[in-house]
Amino acid sequence: MSKTIAATAVSAVLALGIASSAAHAETTLNALFMAQAAYSEQNVRDMTADFMKANPDIKVNLEFVPYEGLRDKTLLSQGAGGGYDVVLFDVIWPAEYATNNVLIDVSDRITADMKSDIMPGAWTTVDYNGKAYGMPWILDTKYLFYNTDMLKEAGIAAPPKTWDELLAQAKTIKDKGIVEFPIVWSWAQAEAVICDYTMLLASYGGNFLTDDGKPAFQSGGGVEALKYMVKSLDDGVTNPNSKEYLEEDVRRVFSSGQAAFALNWTYMFNLANDPKESKVAGKVGVVPGPGIAGKLDASAVNGSMGLGITAASKHPDEAWKYILAMTSQETQDKYAQLSLPIWSAWYDSPVVASGQESLIASAKVGLAAMYPRPTTPKYQELSTAIQQAIQSALLKSAEPEAALKDAAAASGL
Repeated sequence: MSKTIAATAVSAVLALGIASSAAHAETTLNALFMAQAAYSEQNVRDMTADFMKANPDIKVNLEFVPYEGLRDKTLLSQGAGGGYDVVLFDVIWPAEYATNNVLIDVSDRITADMKSDIMPGAWTTVDYNGKAYGMPWILDTKYLFYNTDMLKEAGIAAPPKTWDELLAQAKTIKDKGIVEFPIVWSWAQAEAVICDYTMLLASYGGNFLTDDGKPAFQSGGGVEALKYMVKSLDDGVTNPNSKEYLEEDVRRVFSSGQAAFALNWTYMFNLANDPKESKVAGKVGVVPGPGIAGKLDASAVNGSMGLGITAASKHPDEAWKYILAMTSQETQDKYAQLSLPIWSAWYDSPVVASGQESLIASAKVGLAAMYPRPTTPKYQELSTAIQQAIQSALLKSAEPEAALKDAAAASGL
């Protein structure tokens, strides 16, 4: 009898322990981010640590990959039947992700206040066919950065407003011996070059696709844009290594004082002005991307990114809670030095804009002028074909128009 009582008591204690453990069970989320540009890896770790401190029942495992591996990593993990709960995605991927059931539709989770308080352009990052597949997180476009001392030394009163003026000013700086290659770009065979090409294509009045989704970049403004890129190399004003550079290479070259002009994302402004990171701190100017006289006053590309919940996630509610924390105005205000917030109210605050007034002024123009890369489920095939065409033209293995015609044929559209 005593053994029975003892056994019963032990069973009760074990049951109580199991129940107690279950009550304090921890939900684990796996999240995939990129290891470059905008928010740094440490920024994301700090944001996540703040979230876990406020939500001790949720643990978030972070993984970082270069931008170039972000899409493939996301798709491969989903195909394996598991992987990530939360993923960072580029503005160019919602069409593909929605079509292939990679992300869940979160339209019913987005409130009216969120819709009205977040900048309208930011929602284009996550929308496809009238549905939202996440929350916008990084609101970004490219700007033209310039070295104020170099322009002053060359006798240039103001930075260029047109692409032709950029070449002319660069030639003046080169001829005066101030720097050998005044312009640096991210023209490696990667998505980076598509972003620069997009700004030029928009400036020359081109289109990627026709209204019925067929290639249009192989004529008109698309050809003129690529001819401009080739000319800048032929004129000797573009750093020839641009053909192998990504955005971080551009930042390093500009920050080391080896360029007068650079096209890059928001994050470069504060890093190039940081004495610990840059030799040109305090000499960094920024303006919207140039345009074409009589066609476009300023150019910009939509380089924004969002956070979404994968269809494979077993914890969509906890994943959404994490996304809301990461995209909140409080979090974004805290880290606004590297990525401008998605929240409209931020742009009218004199406190947060202090020290980066020129960037905010440029952002108000650039974010309103963002030109989209094409929305198509076959975007990756299209982008790859155009990247190859651009590289062929820059390496002189094909004329711009012929290279782009080949790309149109290879795009599958």
